Amino acid sequence: MNKYPFNVRVYGLLINDKNEVLISDEQEYGMQFTKFPGGGLEAGEGLIDGLKREFVEECNLSIEVTSHFYTTDFFVKSAFNDSQVISIYYIVKNLEPVNLKIKTKVFDFDGEGDVLQAFRWVKLEELKLEEFPFPTDQHVVKLLLNNI
Repeated sequence: MNKYPFNVRVYGLLINDKNEVLISDEQEYGMQFTKFPGGGLEAGEGLIDGLKREFVEECNLSIEVTSHFYTTDFFVKSAFNDSQVISIYYIVKNLEPVNLKIKTKVFDFDGEGDVLQAFRWVKLEELKLEEFPFPTDQHVVKLLLNNI
């Protein structure tokens, strides 16, 4: 019997024409963290459909998946529960103009509450590993930096 239930996550790497990637600063579960847009797959949902849903929910943005970038290939325990996290990252492109309030400072949230989110564009070459607390995101940042 599997000790850890699986937690499948799907994320999009949206890179604009200035070679900047969209990242999400979030506050949830009593902590603040930076990650790529995306989230948990719902039961009965395909990976790409889940990613498209997440982009609509988080960014109010329709996207197209252009290619697979990375799938977790090492054990990762969730920071929030006892599940094993499997994350799939895709390169995506927007199908309409990005209409988000873009911030320049980390954790520059509007409003108050338990769940907050803000977005930033970050030049690929300026991505900082230490800004991403989750191990799979850190691995993806390394891969992005190596591909510049």
